[in-house]
Amino acid sequence: MTATPPGQPVPLVAQLRAGEPTFLMGLRSARTGDAVRIAASTGHHGVLVDLEHAPMPLDAATAMCREATALGLAALVRVPEREYGMIGPLLDGGATGIVAPRVESAGAAADIAGACRFPPEGHRSQTAQLLQYGLTPMPARATNGPVNAETVVKVLIESPLGVERCDEIAAVPGVDIVAVGANDLSAELGSPGDYTTPEMERALAAVADACRRHGKLFMLGGVGDREILARHLRRGACPLILTGMDTELLYASARGRADGYRRWYEETLAGPPAGSPAGPHSWPRSGIPADASAAPSTGTSADTSAETSAGISADTAAETFSDTTGQGSRP
Repeated sequence: MTATPPGQPVPLVAQLRAGEPTFLMGLRSARTGDAVRIAASTGHHGVLVDLEHAPMPLDAATAMCREATALGLAALVRVPEREYGMIGPLLDGGATGIVAPRVESAGAAADIAGACRFPPEGHRSQTAQLLQYGLTPMPARATNGPVNAETVVKVLIESPLGVERCDEIAAVPGVDIVAVGANDLSAELGSPGDYTTPEMERALAAVADACRRHGKLFMLGGVGDREILARHLRRGACPLILTGMDTELLYASARGRADGYRRWYEETLAGPPAGSPAGPHSWPRSGIPADASAAPSTGTSADTSAETSAGISADTAAETFSDTTGQGSRP
């Protein structure tokens, strides 16, 4: 995916329809543009700012969205469930798309899509100065169409009721991506974290079929198992991948760095640290159980952060798919 020139909307949906893998980095604890710049410099194509699982003020969220837009990155924001009043300020503040969790009806999907688009396609309040155009005053007739076309609307199906109504949800005009939040859905189906049960397979097939019928992108989020993810990508899921939430990525890096220095110290120096009462393997290990310190983590993030989305962390110590997503990396 090529970077979009600063000041222009990011053609995320077009990139996904072309089958180009598109990587998002989740932002939950970050509050400054530094994290966005790291996302840009590490090969990500966009960021997912997670307001569903973080007590983040809107000004911090929009500041990171503005940084992303200036760098040519997509800036998606996952809003809290049913809090659609914040959609307008987020889009005005620089977000290029909205992720709405736990959508269970066509009416809810229509409300979300309508809040994201200017008339006549929706009811987003008009503003003559848009960040995508450098705040240059411009007439609505010049901006409404292009901005509507480039604003991404992604809804998450995370409950059996949402699956039951997935066809009517996918049929709603203005919805671009219909994603399954696998962590939440698997829990509600009675098998938390198991994405291969017959019930889960039927749910995924139903949502994917509904998306095909109505020409919408289908996404699988919250799955860290790359074989499962690859299977669904081959079946037609769009390649929007949440690589991980900032907290997850920081944990994986910090854990790997600490363990690396610990192994280096124990293997390189002749004895335990000064004052250690026993051998070189008995000194404090920061509360990490002895049998856990050497094994890489393979679990999915706590909520998923992913909607990936289906995220694959860059570090083997955190191979999780992150809406976000709620996934520890969910779309």
